[in-house]
Amino acid sequence: MHFFSPANVMRLLEVVEGAATGAATQATAMSLARRLGKVGVLVGNGYGFVGNRILYRRLAEALALVTDGATPARVDRVLTAFGFPMGQFAMSDLAGLDVGYRAREERRRAGDTVPRTWLDLLVEQGRLGQKTGAGVYRYEPGDRTPREDVEVLRLIERFRAEQGVTVRAVSDEEIQQRCLYVMVNEAFRILDEGIARRPVDIDVIWNCGYGFPAHKGGLMYWAEREGLATIQARLLDFHDQTGEAHWRPADGLNRRLAEAGAGGERP
Repeated sequence: MHFFSPANVMRLLEVVEGAATGAATQATAMSLARRLGKVGVLVGNGYGFVGNRILYRRLAEALALVTDGATPARVDRVLTAFGFPMGQFAMSDLAGLDVGYRAREERRRAGDTVPRTWLDLLVEQGRLGQKTGAGVYRYEPGDRTPREDVEVLRLIERFRAEQGVTVRAVSDEEIQQRCLYVMVNEAFRILDEGIARRPVDIDVIWNCGYGFPAHKGGLMYWAEREGLATIQARLLDFHDQTGEAHWRPADGLNRRLAEAGAGGERP
């Protein structure tokens, strides 16, 4: 049973089904979720389950956008303008940057390829987020308002220089598309793998656990209204530009468009 922090407040509860989980165990866990006043969603067992796996993909894209030339505050402003209660980096500061750092270090020790980012450098300088008064943003004593910090912007500039990055202008439209479309594509992959059973389960998870704006219906509902053919076309554009595998449209997205008689993956 995967609770969300802070567990006494957050309504979402992912109930993780293992390979040998029986029906009685499932039913008991879902019943307990209701008794606790939680919204239980049955999910499969995989890294990050459903909600965090999509969040990790968005975080990676937000980091890449900053490396390309955006600022953390700019990325966050685009996400809050979309309707999220807080942006990616403000959320990371709230949760504690060291939490993600430890998870990445465990994966590296296990042999996974996890590139180092400027976020790792912040943690190694003792900037862990709100709890230390400094993370991606700085915080005044007794005040949770995130404030841009010139020291972080300088650190990011040094990281770009070390990586040989040529800084370019990044538009608000690109920020929204890269952050949101990568989430949709990862969600389709999760459905393909059976980690989530239905698109509505992903909507419930992101509405109840991550602040997806309720007036937009949910991640998958919004994607349909945005236009899956539009999303697929931009995914292919980003894939052509970067060659990165995570931009290749998921099989489930391609199937959904084929069934609707629209779109199709490029050869």
